[in-house]
Amino acid sequence: MIMDRIALIITIIGALNWGSIGLFSFDIVAWICGGQDALFSRIIYTVVALAGIWCISLVFRARESIEQMDR
Repeated sequence: MIMDRIALIITIIGALNWGSIGLFSFDIVAWICGGQDALFSRIIYTVVALAGIWCISLVFRARESIEQMDR
């Protein structure tokens, strides 16, 4: 349960960064970490991607919960 919340928070932060890229052409992570190619930026991008992959499991678990409630 804790891992789900952490992954969701990281994914939301990543979504906000993508929103700033889309709306303002401004990458917050790259700005903070010294560019997109900086090691720390790449680590953050990878952690966000892993959190997003983890959140895929939330979709399927939610579907299973709904199906169990319908029974």
